[in-house]
Amino acid sequence: MQLQCTGKASVTVNETSGALYFLVMPLRMRHFLFWKTCYHEYLRLKAKVEVLQRSQRNLLGEDLGPLNTSELEQLEIQLESSLRQIRSTKTQFMLDQLADLQNREQMLVEANKTLRSKWEESNAQIPLRLAWEAGGQSIQYSRLPPQSEVFFQPLGGNSTLQIGYNPVGSEEMNVGASTQNVNGFLPGWML
Repeated sequence: MQLQCTGKASVTVNETSGALYFLVMPLRMRHFLFWKTCYHEYLRLKAKVEVLQRSQRNLLGEDLGPLNTSELEQLEIQLESSLRQIRSTKTQFMLDQLADLQNREQMLVEANKTLRSKWEESNAQIPLRLAWEAGGQSIQYSRLPPQSEVFFQPLGGNSTLQIGYNPVGSEEMNVGASTQNVNGFLPGWML
């Protein structure tokens, strides 16, 4: 058992005999013991570094000459386990990347579908809008199907429907009617 009395002295009791020892430890002695402990730690760490460096060289295929058969087998087992771990890590990384790419692909497919539907919708509206803006002049006309004379009796004069009062003369009406119904053709937007 050891008791510290002051910074420079200590009391030690021998437990088996009960003898009491008084030890004076000057400052130099404490420094010496501290450096001795540090030096032993340095030597231990240095030996460990040398072992690790030799092991690294052996793993890289260098300095294999002094190794015996059991050490070579142990090295082979260590290399195989390291390769298994590397392959496993790389495979997991690639699987994670594949899952991310599949998620991105799905998002891009959905975005592509949305854009395609918007594009088709806008393309479907373009001919109607152009026809509206052009005032029906560039519209393609389609032929009316033939009709029997039983149900259709052409009226003489103006064949346009008049609702309300229109102060236009009959000549102007016939010109307007001829643009709408030329030889039985109607604008495409009226079908």
